[in-house]
Amino acid sequence: PERIEQQLAHLKELRARYDKVGVEDKGKLFNTDVLFHIELGFMLDCAEMITKSALERKESRGAHTRLDYPNRDDANWLKHIVLTKQPDGSEKMTYSPVTITQWQPQERKY
Repeated sequence: PERIEQQLAHLKELRARYDKVGVEDKGKLFNTDVLFHIELGFMLDCAEMITKSALERKESRGAHTRLDYPNRDDANWLKHIVLTKQPDGSEKMTYSPVTITQWQPQERKY
């Protein structure tokens, strides 16, 4: 979890830098600078939520691998982590069940 926490700290530093960045192009038509600035903010939001979810998930599953939790844990973690931004800027973490349709979950063996 130390590396995940380091990543979260790095993302907070990037967010602080982002908050200080202005947009030089003041044009009102086809202003890609404004678009890139807005999109970068959204990318930082997504990266932070993915990292917080990775810290929360106490297992390894698919591309998500943790050295401290090397095995999959369907009993506790066969669920989606849902993070939503609240109006006050805080985040709320909830869970939703995985709907199993055609294939039952099974361990991947490479």
